[in-house]
Amino acid sequence: MSIKRSSQSHRKNMIRNYIWPVLTGLLLAALLLQLNREPSTQAVSPFVTSYADAVQVALPSVVNIYTSRTVQVESHPLLKDPVFKRFLNNNGIRQRDKIERSLGSGVIISSNGYVLTNNHVINEADRIRVLLADGRERLATVIGSDAPTDLAVLKIDLDNLTPAIFANPKTIRIGDVVLAIGNPYGIGQTVTQGIVSATGRHGLQINTYEKYIQTDAAINTGNSGGALVNAYGELIGINSGLYSKTGGSNGIGFAIPIDIASYVFENIVEHGKVVRGWLGISAEEITPSVAEAFNLKALRGLVLTDIETNGPAEKAGLQIGDIITHIDNTSVGNGNIGMHKIAQTKPGTTINIRAMRKGDAQDFLVEIGLRPNKKSD
Repeated sequence: MSIKRSSQSHRKNMIRNYIWPVLTGLLLAALLLQLNREPSTQAVSPFVTSYADAVQVALPSVVNIYTSRTVQVESHPLLKDPVFKRFLNNNGIRQRDKIERSLGSGVIISSNGYVLTNNHVINEADRIRVLLADGRERLATVIGSDAPTDLAVLKIDLDNLTPAIFANPKTIRIGDVVLAIGNPYGIGQTVTQGIVSATGRHGLQINTYEKYIQTDAAINTGNSGGALVNAYGELIGINSGLYSKTGGSNGIGFAIPIDIASYVFENIVEHGKVVRGWLGISAEEITPSVAEAFNLKALRGLVLTDIETNGPAEKAGLQIGDIITHIDNTSVGNGNIGMHKIAQTKPGTTINIRAMRKGDAQDFLVEIGLRPNKKSD
């Protein structure tokens, strides 16, 4: 028995003294090899090397638009001189027809042929030709247009169309990568890349209703009406204009966000025009200078500067000098947000407006009217 016990004890000592150190060394060596191994670029790289997949998704939905219109011009420049015209008493002055051509871009919105573009691309055109990315082309019919947002809807008679995939407008963030697709200078479909530089841009006095996406993706003449898409190829806006002192791209372009574009599109298809809500007011956003003029403390909202006689606001009891702070319990924030909320409220809808009057908050029930064709809201 004593010999067995001694042998077992000897084996345990050997394991403790020799085998465990060897196993431990092997484990450490394997760990060091794992740490020193080159990492997989595909697994850990934060950089995207190509947006080809996004382009492949979006490109079939973007079209080139070519327009022409006939204008009458006098046959000789001298005939434009008013003195010369008076001498001839406007008799015998001949005019000739001149064809003016323009170009732009558009986005296929539905499989049955609706195309969204800018109003200024097709305005006053006699003939509108749409060229698809696959080479097919058709003459287009204007379904309706909306100058206050600079949008228009066309219709083409073609099958097997690829409509754009809409992004969720709430997911658009400053810094997101975007691609602008269009037909700059008529050279053909072109893709430029940049980021979202800002959102909700307004006060540019380009259109009545402004809530632009600003981007540094190059937008040039001919890009108007084209697509601004995210890194997945989803449509986030309709390219509309650029800020430039030279006529070329300076890295400040503007696109109409998809929520406004969708609202305008649906209204035009359903009604042939955009139906907007109306309060019958003129208002100014409270800026530091306005606050000083009205002796206001830190307060955000809209100061009513004029009210239409017998308009919805006057009928509800609102007065000049009232400060609208909330619409249906939602803070107005700034004048642009308030204007869009009112405009997109269906006429006949009753809303609650909270306003400050002489320091006191008051609530008013207002029935939204139909916006007439004028600048007041």
